[in-house]
Amino acid sequence: MIDDLARGGRLPGSVCVAGGGPAGMVLGLLLARAGVRVTVLESHDDFLRDFRGDTIHPSTLDLLHDLGLGERLATLPHSRVSTLDAVLNGARYGSVDFSRVGRSRELWFMPQWDLLNVLAEAGRAYPTFELRLGTAVTGLLRDGDRVTGVVADGPDGRSEVPADLVVGADGRHSRVRQEAGLHLVQTGVPIDVLWFRLDRQESDPADSIVHVGRRDVAIAIPREGYFQTALLIGKGTFDAVRAAGIARFRERVVASIPFLAPTVGSLEDFDDVSLLDVQIAHAPRWHVPGLLLIGDAAHPMSPAFGVGITYAIQDAVATARAVVHAGGPARVGERTLAGVQRRRALPARAMQQLQRVAHAAISRPAVLGVLPSAPVLQRVLALPTHLTRPVLGQLVGAGLRREPLDF
Repeated sequence: MIDDLARGGRLPGSVCVAGGGPAGMVLGLLLARAGVRVTVLESHDDFLRDFRGDTIHPSTLDLLHDLGLGERLATLPHSRVSTLDAVLNGARYGSVDFSRVGRSRELWFMPQWDLLNVLAEAGRAYPTFELRLGTAVTGLLRDGDRVTGVVADGPDGRSEVPADLVVGADGRHSRVRQEAGLHLVQTGVPIDVLWFRLDRQESDPADSIVHVGRRDVAIAIPREGYFQTALLIGKGTFDAVRAAGIARFRERVVASIPFLAPTVGSLEDFDDVSLLDVQIAHAPRWHVPGLLLIGDAAHPMSPAFGVGITYAIQDAVATARAVVHAGGPARVGERTLAGVQRRRALPARAMQQLQRVAHAAISRPAVLGVLPSAPVLQRVLALPTHLTRPVLGQLVGAGLRREPLDF
């Protein structure tokens, strides 16, 4: 149905998507395939910048294969795993099994700029798709109480982009949300995350991501030639961590992930460390007439479980389906936009609650300090593994509500 529409007619109306991240690019591609005139505005000049969310989960891989992009993506540098382990005080715990999740049954680690470039290339194949790089939304156009487009600042200066529907996919600091008068309700988060890179050796494990020690929790995400590494710290304590010195920081990293000892010295100072102010929040209302928020603009998530991109892309699929079923953006009313929020808000809020539980568990030094020894943990953790691994695989790999490409 979609390809027939794209080859033949057009669905009436147009969409302007603010934000060229995974959600915005997927939404733009899906709408263009459906014969909708869509303009995606991305504030950066290109996609070649450092992202922290470089995982492609099984449900997203299934979607990309359905879009005919699987073979193209497979030619790009990436690594893949079907299981993920956690290491608790030296005891390896097979925590997540993707081998029964969807059709892809694995998780890929791929630079996000490669994924975005592939999506952009696919979108440009459709005559109704336009991507404007280096163009940031600065305001909204209105007709009474209805949003009718955006004001943007780009390479050629100020411009106006009229649209029957504006979609804010511009992240947790969304300008679209601000201009629409919508707001976030913040949830207190007890942690921040310090991100940095360390060289990766061939002998280093590729499937152990989370490392829980007696004091700290650290993360090592395998990438081509390096680990995207993180140390979790108490909320607002970065100044104290920095004051203790880089040598002490390296010690904490190695205490949590011993196999990084040979390369941790490459971390010379805190200029190589980035602070992520972890947030969990939600917008009580995602829409006003003519405008909808999706992804982190509607429900900022923490890095826990790495599912933020998955949920944002699922929002995009649900939005594209709603627009198509309505008969095009010119026929999208408040009822349609409210339907998208009803469908997507519950799974997003439920996952955020799970993230809060995880934060509470790992942010208490008293709990980490009494972890049993590795042999005891191995015996204890072996008992529920065969039950919990596939459950966590579904939870992490597919989310709480899948959004199939069935329109």
